[in-house]
Amino acid sequence: MPVKLIMFDLDGTLIDSSIDITNAINYAIEPYGVKPVTVEETINLVGEGITRLMEKILDRSQTKEIDKGILVDRFLDYYSAHLIDKTTVYSGVRETLERLKGYKKAVISNKREALSTRILNDLGLLKYLDLVVGSDTTPERKPSPVPLIYAMEKLGASPNETVIVGDSNFDVEAGKAAGIKTIAVTYGYRPLDLLKGADYLIDRMDELVDILRRRIQ
Repeated sequence: MPVKLIMFDLDGTLIDSSIDITNAINYAIEPYGVKPVTVEETINLVGEGITRLMEKILDRSQTKEIDKGILVDRFLDYYSAHLIDKTTVYSGVRETLERLKGYKKAVISNKREALSTRILNDLGLLKYLDLVVGSDTTPERKPSPVPLIYAMEKLGASPNETVIVGDSNFDVEAGKAAGIKTIAVTYGYRPLDLLKGADYLIDRMDELVDILRRRIQ
């Protein structure tokens, strides 16, 4: 059955937001004497939502007395005001989305829906998409299949007609649990050894077009 719906992860797949997220983390923790994080450290920490991100920061610093909720609020205050200061669209993404006009397309992110939508709009990508699903759109987030199933239901596609494209094991695990084909990008935030369960690997986003048209059965 031909593919009807393509679901994309956001951070590490369509965009590189690592610098802006790093700056927001460091703003959040600065008053509390927690060691600042580097961009490389941020890349290893992100992927499970903001609350989980702050938990990892506290675990990493072995600092338990700081209110996690305050850190989340400080992070959101800063990040909301600096969403795309340094965030970039990966090479080939815009052109590929343009070439995929015949498909339904959704973003499934563990970033909150409002933030994801704003970023996509500000970067000129929202116009290519039919749906944006964030960490707070459904009761569960990736690696749960729940947000993927929600998107399929909203856009009228069956698992046999759907693929997910992402850069992490969370995307692959969610796709497998939802019964859909999985495509992992090798240029994102996660090392290759975490992506080996994917049905396909691509080194550039523009390789997706050929996979969709020739290889997925």
